[in-house]
Amino acid sequence: MPVDAEYTEQLERSAFMSRWRPGQAFSHLTAARVWGIPLPTTFSRREGVHVSVRAPIARPRGSGVTGHQLTDPFASAVMRFGVPVVDAATTWCHLAASLTHDDLVAAADHLVLTPAKQRADDRRPYVTTEQLRARVDSYHGPGARAARKALADVRDGAESRRETLLRLILQRAGLPEPELNVNVYDDEGRWIGRFDQVHRQWMVIVEYDGEQHRLDDRQYDRDEIKIEDAIQAGWNVVRIRKGAMLAGGKTAIARAERALRAGGWHP
Repeated sequence: MPVDAEYTEQLERSAFMSRWRPGQAFSHLTAARVWGIPLPTTFSRREGVHVSVRAPIARPRGSGVTGHQLTDPFASAVMRFGVPVVDAATTWCHLAASLTHDDLVAAADHLVLTPAKQRADDRRPYVTTEQLRARVDSYHGPGARAARKALADVRDGAESRRETLLRLILQRAGLPEPELNVNVYDDEGRWIGRFDQVHRQWMVIVEYDGEQHRLDDRQYDRDEIKIEDAIQAGWNVVRIRKGAMLAGGKTAIARAERALRAGGWHP
């Protein structure tokens, strides 16, 4: 590795692939990162790479390598972006032993998402909710109970980890479940935009306002226009930022609840 190269998970994977042997596949945290799963921690040198094999192949060893031997008959390996990786559903099951409930739900939401626009080189969802449920039913390894519990909160529609965390905070507070990332139109049928959480019955929209929206001028302008259009069409728009989710999300809960009650919702 060049002295001035930034140390990344991709470089670590590339280094391992130089000595890769048949029967080996990236798994656990490494597989999660290959699948693009949003995790609560960033990659560090200490994490290294996780690689799994099946008996009688010996677990890989070496500096920065954590070897695993799979006995699960339903686990499989697939090629993703040119590297062998454990399948998406099994990867999620492996994460269940280490992630919190909410982060595990966010990870699954990422895997089951049907995007508004498909990429030809990266078709989604990586696994459907039904396929994930079937995989959890057959999984009996560490974290199996946590996976079954988390599965009940998994939804197709959340486009970021923060969106999932916000949804879970609001639902635990007893607020109604929203539609996720759906199109909203005005009374004349003109398209206003897609919004994170939509409560049509009470004309309330809840948007997570992430930092990336304000750093990208074009995205920021588009967001401002669609928010203005939604308000003019009679929607009550609640914009939630990171700070409102601190202390258990008290501020986010209060603001969303106030908007829903104003629209006629009652517990």
